[in-house]
Amino acid sequence: MAKQGVNEEISDSELLEVDLEAFTAESLDVGNSQSSSMQGCSLGRNDTGSEGDIGSGNVVSLDGSVEASCSTQKPLLCGSSDLMVPLKRKRNVANKNPMQHFHLRHLRVTDVSHQSWCELQVVHGFEKPDVRKTINDDPVVLAGSSVHLARELEEHDVVSVSTESREDHWAVKFLNVLTGLTMLKESGRVRELPVFGQVEGIFLVGVIDELHYSPKGELTLSELKTRLRKSLPTAAQRRTHDLQAGIYKLLFDRMVQGKLESETFVQRLQLRLDKQLAPGVCDHAQAVGFHVCTFSDALELLLLNLTHMDTPNIDNLKIEYVHQSTGAPLGIKEVQFSEPRLLAELHYLLSYWTGQREPQGVDIEDSWKCGWCVFTEHCEWRKASVKNTEQSVWNKRRR
Repeated sequence: MAKQGVNEEISDSELLEVDLEAFTAESLDVGNSQSSSMQGCSLGRNDTGSEGDIGSGNVVSLDGSVEASCSTQKPLLCGSSDLMVPLKRKRNVANKNPMQHFHLRHLRVTDVSHQSWCELQVVHGFEKPDVRKTINDDPVVLAGSSVHLARELEEHDVVSVSTESREDHWAVKFLNVLTGLTMLKESGRVRELPVFGQVEGIFLVGVIDELHYSPKGELTLSELKTRLRKSLPTAAQRRTHDLQAGIYKLLFDRMVQGKLESETFVQRLQLRLDKQLAPGVCDHAQAVGFHVCTFSDALELLLLNLTHMDTPNIDNLKIEYVHQSTGAPLGIKEVQFSEPRLLAELHYLLSYWTGQREPQGVDIEDSWKCGWCVFTEHCEWRKASVKNTEQSVWNKRRR
């Protein structure tokens, strides 16, 4: 991410995953064996197998018993400008919206939040995946990833689970959610917690860096950002961080409120309920206290527990900035959350993905962002903006 407009800051581990699951079968072969990161066995059922009451926050098994825990106007955040330059080329070809054009089943939260930095930068990332890959391979990005991993290992072990299908991939996510919520209840803290859900007809997927309870008992989301310089980011950079945290809260709150529906996973993600899970997934599920054989078992287990675990909504949102090399704290910024404002922002941002509008580049006053962008030479918006600016200067001189 060093050259995606935020050259001094590392995004969360979500950006570093090669999420092949996001793409449809039209664009890749999803049958290859994968390896999925999952929280350690200590997060699941304990050795005693003791039982509790439904609603207490414990994990519920499929048979009902309780497993003791082991508008289309552009919102304020995006801004607007009379100097915006329309794209010459129509990207949504053959009546396909961008989700269909790029063969996407879902979007990552970081992709959506970075639209507020530069929407075209996100689009170019899908159009030119080879260039995008160079960003994820950047040593600065990898260094930031190691900081996140070190934080995660402070709380629990990380193990690899062999997966063979997209259903396996999602089953592991489900188990991570269940073991993560169990850890949150027992220890008051969890790191790298998956969140997902549908907004504006688009399925969003993300990973929360950390959830913990404050001394006052408030559930707090804390996103970790590492920086090369010993300084806080600019306001433009912080807007993407604030938006990211806000989307995480929206998805998490909806999940624990039981608003996920099984039909969404079948229709939007095209997952097969009767798909047998790989032996590695089944074995690991058993190791953390569950018995699942099919994807339907894993999905039902997730939805049942989200209904009965009685997990509260997130109360506070914070962004923690640390120096990448030394780990020294640089500051903590609180995020003001307004659900109506967030939904208005998402309505605009996601309207591109549903084919309701063309992508927008940065406003002319934000053209400084282009200096950090690896897609500058491919950007029609940038070229048109420069041409229009030069023409405007020429016209003024002729007057």
